[in-house]
Formats: sequence, C-alpha cells, structure tokens
Amino acid sequence: MAKRIVFTGGSGKAGRHAVPYLVEQGHEVLNVDLVPLDYPGVNTLRADLTDSGSAFNALSMHFGFEGYDTGKGPAPVDAVVHFAAVPRVLLQPDHATFAANTVSTYNVIEAAMKLGIRKVIIASSETTYGVCFAEGDRDYKSFPLEEDYDVDPMDSYGLSKVVNEKTARAFAMRFGADIYALRIGNVIEPHEYNRFPDFIANPLSRKRNAWSYIDARDLGQIVDLCIEKDGLGFQVFNAVNDTITADEPTAKFLSKWAPKSPVTREMGDFEAPLSNRKIREVLGFSEQHNWRKYVR
Repeated sequence: MAKRIVFTGGSGKAGRHAVPYLVEQGHEVLNVDLVPLDYPGVNTLRADLTDSGSAFNALSMHFGFEGYDTGKGPAPVDAVVHFAAVPRVLLQPDHATFAANTVSTYNVIEAAMKLGIRKVIIASSETTYGVCFAEGDRDYKSFPLEEDYDVDPMDSYGLSKVVNEKTARAFAMRFGADIYALRIGNVIEPHEYNRFPDFIANPLSRKRNAWSYIDARDLGQIVDLCIEKDGLGFQVFNAVNDTITADEPTAKFLSKWAPKSPVTREMGDFEAPLSNRKIREVLGFSEQHNWRKYVR
C-alpha cells in the first residue's frame, strides 16, 4: 500500500538508491537533506535536523506545491526513514560526529512520536560490532554476527549508533511505536563492483567489514519491507546481502582468516559472517544483487 514517507539523508550514498526504490513501489517521498536529490517527483527540503524545530517542521509540511491544492493543510505522514548523519569518522571532529548523529536522531524520533507517526526506520551501522573503526587489529568475539551480539565500538561514529539504538528503544516503549534500527553493512553502489576482485585477492582488507556488504538497491528493498511490516515494536536488523565476499565457503574461510573468532552455530555454505538471517525470516528479504552477478 502506498505510503507518505519522510526520508532524511536521501541525497547520501545509500539514500540516493533507496529513495528511487521506494518511489518505484508507489510511495510518496519527501527528502530532507542539506543538499538536493536529483530525482523526478521528489522534493528536497533543506533542514538541519540537529535543530529540534527544524525536525518538527520537516515532518509536518507539504511534500510539494500540489499539497496546497487540497486546502486542508499538510497530509499526515505514514513513516519516517532517518538516514541523515555524518556518515563516518574522519569527516568531522569526533565530538561533532557524535553530537550531530545522536542529537539529530533524538530530534527526528521525538518529532515523529509527538506528531503521531508510529513507524520510524533509523540507520544504525555495522560499526556497532566494534571492529570497523577500532584501534589496531581487533578480532570479532564470534561469528556469525547477529543482532544479539554484545556491541562494543570504541569510535565516535559507532558509539553514536549504539546510543541511537537505545534512543529508538526508549521511544518505542514510551509510545508503543514501531521503530526499527538497520545495522547497515558496507554500502556498495552499482559502479563499485569493480572493487570486488581486489577484495577477493586481499581477504584481510575486508576484515573490518566482516567480509559482508549491502547493495544500495537491496537496501531500498529492506527499507520498504520495514515500512510494510507492522507490530514489531523496537527491532534491530542487520541490513546486508546474503553471502560472504570470498571465493571459499564461509566456515573454511573463517578458519583461515579469523581463527581467533569461534563460530557459534552452523552457517550456510557461503553465508555472510554479518548474517542477514533475521531480515530473511522476519521481513521476507530476498536479495536481488548478489555480487557474483557482477564480478567474473
């Protein structure tokens, strides 16, 4: 069913693929970002979401000029997708990254709840698992990485995402809302598959990403599935594709390249170490863009 969706950060690396996917499913989308998105039918509202008033206004405005024709004011919003953030470390000072990501997320979720919007999807991250931006060579405590893992990042970006998950949980409990946090893996755009031969040739280059990834277009499908799936309350989902970025079966590969990380359950032959089992079983995710389709 078509929904009215406010998508923050739709001009970013993930958003510029997820927004078109949602539009193609029939949804009406307003992009909220600091830079415009060049996509037909999607207006960009420029807003700094670290300001609470801007967040409240962004979630309660017309999506475009056609809204004024109704004479009834802005139509209700069905869902909010919050991807806007400082996207990694080393772009801004650490304190600025942490402050921007946590405050903007608090503001967006608070505005949604107090405006009566009961479906919010936020972008969490693979960095919560503690290795991606760790100091030095750090091992994962175990594989597969699933949503009940004891997340323990040491960097400002990963820490901001852990705080955001706690913020989401608090508001979901308080308002009886559905707020889903997507622990998004390394985002791969269509033109980036030319990097995969080097990934395969240099296995340790992918350790920080747990030898996993998410195609930006498949991420759009995951967001759409979250919007359609009601009644789950607060949830965390790994948002990654199905298979390991290696040319060996997962168990054999991990025994060779991650010998200090025990495997706690039987894994599929080529299952991604950052496992997406939950989104497949709970949301019905079916990947469309396995890397092997694009890499010889």
